[in-house]
Order: sequence, then C-alpha cells, then structure tokens
Amino acid sequence: MTSEPGRNSGGDVHGVEAGTAATEQTKAGEPSLMEAVVDRDNLWLAYRKVVGNRGAPGVDGLPVERFAGWLKMHWPSIKAVLINGQYMPQAVRAVDISKPAGGIRTLGIPTVLDRLIQQALLQTLQPIFEPVFSDSSYGFRPGRSAQQAVLAAQQYVQEGRRWVVDIDLEKFFDRVNHDILMSRLARRVTDARVLKLIRLSALCDQPVTHGPLSPLLSNILLTDWDRELERRGHAFCRYADDCNIYVRSKAAGEQLLKQMKGFLTERLKLQINEAKSACAKPSTRKFLGYSLTAHRQARLRIAPQSLQRLMARVKELLRQGRGRSLTHTIETLNPVLRGWIGYFQFTQTKNALESLDGWLRRRLRCLLWRQAKHRQGRTTMLRRQRLTEDRAWRSARNGQGPWWNSGASHMNAAFPKRFFDALGLISLLDTQRHLQRHP
Repeated sequence: MTSEPGRNSGGDVHGVEAGTAATEQTKAGEPSLMEAVVDRDNLWLAYRKVVGNRGAPGVDGLPVERFAGWLKMHWPSIKAVLINGQYMPQAVRAVDISKPAGGIRTLGIPTVLDRLIQQALLQTLQPIFEPVFSDSSYGFRPGRSAQQAVLAAQQYVQEGRRWVVDIDLEKFFDRVNHDILMSRLARRVTDARVLKLIRLSALCDQPVTHGPLSPLLSNILLTDWDRELERRGHAFCRYADDCNIYVRSKAAGEQLLKQMKGFLTERLKLQINEAKSACAKPSTRKFLGYSLTAHRQARLRIAPQSLQRLMARVKELLRQGRGRSLTHTIETLNPVLRGWIGYFQFTQTKNALESLDGWLRRRLRCLLWRQAKHRQGRTTMLRRQRLTEDRAWRSARNGQGPWWNSGASHMNAAFPKRFFDALGLISLLDTQRHLQRHP
C-alpha cells in the first residue's frame, strides 16, 4: 500500500511538523483561531480537498501536480508568517469566462497555496457561522443542495403562493462592500490575524477571487437579508446570491420587490439587477436550472435554458469527436449526460427527456453519416446494418444532407435505440427512473 502523498515516516503533513493535536476546540470568540487554521489535521484535510479539485495554476504557474513537493519544502516558513499575522497572498490570475446568457466575466484564480489557505480558513470558520444561517439558505452549505432549494420552492407554490419575487443581485461578488462584510465577520471572529488574512485573501481589489472562501463569505453577508425576510414572515429560498420569494398576489410581490431593493441598497450596499429581477408567475421564471409548470400541481420541469445548454455542450463534444470512433464518443458523452440527469432527476415531465434521448441518437447517426464520407462508404455501412442492397444503395444516393439522413427511416432502421444501448449510451429517461427507484 503506497503512502499518502506528502506524509513521511515521521507523520509530517507536507512539511507540517508532527506533534500532538490540540486538546481544546477553538471557540468562536477566542483570539487563537489562526492556530486552528494551521493545525496539522485541518491542513491535511484542506490539502486533499484542493488537490482533489485540481484547478488551474495561479500567477506563479505552480500546478497541483507539483504542489506536494513544493509545500513540503516551504510550509515551515509559510506557517510562521501565518502565525505572526504577516502572510501576504499572491496576486490572482485574471481569467475571462463566457457567461451562459452571453458576455464575459473576469475571475481571479488564486495560487494553489492561497487556495489551500482559503480552504483551511473555510473549514475553521464554517462550524462557527453555520448555526446562525437561515434554514432557507441552501447554497454551499454542508448537507444542503440546489435540489433541496428547488423542492422547497415547489412546495411553496403548491401551498398557494402563486407569484414569485425573483431577485438577481447586480455583479454581487464584484460589488460586495468589504467594510460591511468584515463587520459581519467580526461579530463572531476576534482573531485579528484571521480577519486581516480574509481581507487580503478574498476581498482584494483585483478581479473577483474564485476561491474556496467566497461562498461562505456571501452567506455571511446575506444572512442579514435572510433575517429581514424571516422577520416579515416570507417564504423564500436563497442559493448564494440567487433568491426567490413566494407570495400570494401580484400586488404583494411588486410591493415586496420595491422594499427589497431599498433594503439591499441601504443596509448592504448591494444593487438589484433590474433586467433580471421581476415579480412573475413561477412558470415563467427559472430557479437553479428548473422551472415549474403552470398547472395547479406546479410540477417541476427543466428550464428551457438548461436544455439548450446541454444541447450546446453535446454539439461541442461531437464536433471534437468527428474523427473518433463511436464507442470513444459515447464514452466521452456519458459522464456529461450522467452528471446532468443526476442534477435534473427531479423533473416531473418526461417529454423533454424523451425528446433529448431521441435527439442524442440522431446526433450520433449524423456523426456516423459524416464519417462514412462518400456514397460507397455509406452503402457499405447500411449493408453491414442489415439493410437490403437496394435500399442501402438508394439511401446512400438520395442527395440529402447528414442531418436529414440522420432522421430518415433508413438510418433509424440501421441504427435503432438498441444499437446505441449495446454500445453503452445512457438513456436520460431510463437513468432518471433508476435514480428515482434507488435514491
């Protein structure tokens, strides 16, 4: 059995000196929180998390594959400056990413070391703040998920709250007021070294840092919003900066939207995105990729935008796989499809999944038609799939394009569903049924 990376025979963790574990738990109000952050067991857990997430290098170019050796050499000096409150995080690497709805967002990627330190901070701070978070907050919390938020939203609508106040915050992570956030942190953290490190690590005046600590900080700040909604007696679901509030009338919703705009602006210095926020029927909005039907039962369905994103992703993978075997292409598709339906397993409308399954098989038939390239190759392909000589010959010479042929009867007869089943292509509908039978 191979030893764990970075552990030597003396029990050190990446150069973290061995020693007995602390015998006392660090309490929220104690000024010794930094010692808990750099505790050997906490660091080892953080290391496994960061390396497991992989991720791109930061400005120093150090990849996670070389991190263990580097950390073993440098950790003693890094730990010393952390304990002394003198650690200075490196600059973040700016990366532009495309937003699903269009446009570009610039993220700041911390170095692997700074991601490790942020993860260690997260593991220490989360137990301190978890008890004060709202039951209606679902984002980035242990034991909570986006699917739970969606199911709670459905229940609110089924109970008669037929209007939703859908609030989108304008560039939340770009515009967080650092002083307000630090004041919320200081309510439960008294270690000045930790507060200083958080400000330098996650609240620097650079592109929005995409690090492990950011989601926790958003929950800490937005807990004030949760408490205000609870004080008013509202039914709501918040997932990070995405919040839906369910009310019984349009008038109540429109009034609430105005009130929340005032509260967020005055209390938290946050702006509502007017173009994306509205009081509307839940069936016309999407929440965490899902939507609801307009029926009284308010059944869960997959939002059209989510279906379109999956289709775009499949098209991209198929373009990349035009020169590869069908088996290899299916092996590439399956993890994407399995992860997608794992998230959308709670949809209660099967038509979309049936249509997607049929569309996927048609895309693969289109790929096969393109790969055959010429008439003789297509004739041979169809004959191998047991079409008659005459039908194969006429089909290969019909003069129509690949997409038309992929939906034609000769390709459906040559490559039916059972053909793709035998190659291991998963069915979204069948997989959903399996997940629901075996949760």
